[in-house]
Amino acid sequence: MSVFKYEKDADGIVTITMDMSGPVNAMNEEYRSAMAETVDRLEREQGLTGVVFASAKKVFFAGGDLNELLAAEKGNEAGFMDMLRITKHNLRRLEKLPVPVVAAINGAALGGGFEICLCCNHRIAWDDKSVQLGLPEVSLGLLPGGGGVVRMVNLLGLEKALPYLLEGRKVAPAAALAEGMIHETTATAEELVPRAKAWILANRSDEEAAVQPWDRKGFRVPGGNASSPKLAQLIMGAPAMLRQKTRGLLPAPEKILDCAVEACRLDFDSALEVESRGLTYLAVTPQAKNMISTFFFGMNKVNGGASRPRDIAPYTTKKVGVLGAGMMGQGIAYVSAMAGIEVVLKDISVEAAEKGKAYSVKLLDKRVARGRMTEAQKNEVLKLIKPTATDADLQGCDLIIEAVFENMELKHKITKATEGRLAENGVWGSNTSTLPITQLAEASARQENFIGIHFFSPVDKMPLVEIICGEKTSDETLARAFDYTRQIRKTPIVVNDSMGFFTSRTFGTYLDEGVRLLNEGVHPVQIDSLGKAIGMPVGPLAVYDEVSLELSRKAQEAWKEMGVLDKWGDGSVVRSVIDTMVVEHGRGGRHHGGGFYEYSEDGSKAIWPPLFDLYYKPGTQVSEQDIKDRLLFRPVIESLKCLETQVLRSVADGNIGSIMGIGAPVWTGGYIQFVNTYGAQRFVERCRELEQVYGERFQPPKIALDHAASGELFR
Repeated sequence: MSVFKYEKDADGIVTITMDMSGPVNAMNEEYRSAMAETVDRLEREQGLTGVVFASAKKVFFAGGDLNELLAAEKGNEAGFMDMLRITKHNLRRLEKLPVPVVAAINGAALGGGFEICLCCNHRIAWDDKSVQLGLPEVSLGLLPGGGGVVRMVNLLGLEKALPYLLEGRKVAPAAALAEGMIHETTATAEELVPRAKAWILANRSDEEAAVQPWDRKGFRVPGGNASSPKLAQLIMGAPAMLRQKTRGLLPAPEKILDCAVEACRLDFDSALEVESRGLTYLAVTPQAKNMISTFFFGMNKVNGGASRPRDIAPYTTKKVGVLGAGMMGQGIAYVSAMAGIEVVLKDISVEAAEKGKAYSVKLLDKRVARGRMTEAQKNEVLKLIKPTATDADLQGCDLIIEAVFENMELKHKITKATEGRLAENGVWGSNTSTLPITQLAEASARQENFIGIHFFSPVDKMPLVEIICGEKTSDETLARAFDYTRQIRKTPIVVNDSMGFFTSRTFGTYLDEGVRLLNEGVHPVQIDSLGKAIGMPVGPLAVYDEVSLELSRKAQEAWKEMGVLDKWGDGSVVRSVIDTMVVEHGRGGRHHGGGFYEYSEDGSKAIWPPLFDLYYKPGTQVSEQDIKDRLLFRPVIESLKCLETQVLRSVADGNIGSIMGIGAPVWTGGYIQFVNTYGAQRFVERCRELEQVYGERFQPPKIALDHAASGELFR
């Protein structure tokens, strides 16, 4: 009972203050023991009039113990089911107490935390931005297994509950109140317990106050049960819509939908058992293992600063200069100003710089229109952005980010011309996607203060920043770049210098393999369809059009001038295709009038017809499985090479970077994590099969061979 403080007042109300031994309250063995003992005592308590559940932590309750979930293994499903039954049995006992139970929610209550709240007859939350409510388990490949699916459906009805369950939607207290997920809010955290006790005393004569809606005689699920005409139509169409969204690669949403529908068909306790079976099935899937490993443990490592030098004090950037007001520069200016940083946005003319600032105006106007910002707040952000064509305005910047075209000579020229405007010990950052930082830094008078800060487009939406250290980049410079990235609310990964770094180099292999398949005669529609079938957002040919074939051709020319003919090995096949498309046929990509696709004014697109004559060879024998594996294994192999050669500093950086930066399939948990659940030995064997048929680019890296031999996971 030491972790659940038990206090009974003169009115017979018991307050349970959860204060578990870890940093947060979580559903683990300690919780199960404490909750069982607490309910035992409450059931024996004489003169009990009500119960209040509160928390001594800043977070009300964090949810399930993901280490336990990660440890769940096939073959031990019965043991896992028993654990779920114990958890649910105690929560069911809690909500069947003969007195009202109130949740006093002082902080985030997500997952298992909100499931505890749902077991309470009355829910009061502090109306503060730190408080979030919801069931986000789907984002980790799981479902709410403590009764969350069943109770949400019984509380809100199937149609209203599904977005919270299938999308893992998290809401603030005001929104939860409007939706009927909670009953009250308070202005301060200190009011919660007194308000909870007052509600108990005001309702002690009302017998129904202690009975959950679903336990009352004659209860009906809001919106109807599964046989109602309106829901029957929803239930018939939902699986097809869900399959279209997940492509059959994510089992959690499908299992959640099954459990939610059963909650509309079965009695309450039977539906809880179905829910337990659903979580037991999901907990042992590779998708759940991958998503938990990366989206929770890996993300915590990355955002927690595992790649940041530890002995350097935190730094706050106050004034940033952005050179180049084009697509990237204008986005960098916007996210910096949104973080309260003074921005100097410089271009070759004031008109060009003003045009760049107009991008921020457009985005801020949208926020105002949606009620997410006031007009006054918008103006405060815009005041922070100064468009200019004058170098002198950069004076005193503690960070300058150059965001001009990928040309070494141009970047060197700009560095030499404006680096002197930095404040003392200021940092110079280059927003480059491919050019080596060490070479770019050669133009700098202070190479130790030079670093790569690679943003992704569109900057305002993409959550990742790839920080690249050159050979002479100091730890202090890295720390400052890392802190700036967190200041603008982005997730930073840190890599070492190389051609293409990690993200561009790895992403390039997906495009490369798509073009190779085209050159071999595979139908272009099949190539892109199977790219999406493995979970990529878009097929490789369609992506190449967006990235720009013309840009790729120019980059290849630049690499040739630098003495680097190809970034990833023998790319003569790909260069030939690009030259044919761009030079011979003027197909430079979507923004150059079309590339592999032609684009209509209504936004639709179709394969450019002459592409079939140029490359498609009917009867080409490449199996669908080989195509899918080739498109998936190329970036996985490249990621492993980056780890092996220490371009990647950590496995977590590689996994987060591949998911958030280049759209690796979510179900993999990132390209390196994929190998863990696929199996290193099996991966090596499949690489060798592909190598034998398609070439040495599929040769398994030594690091994969080593892990296959040792059985060690990539951590």
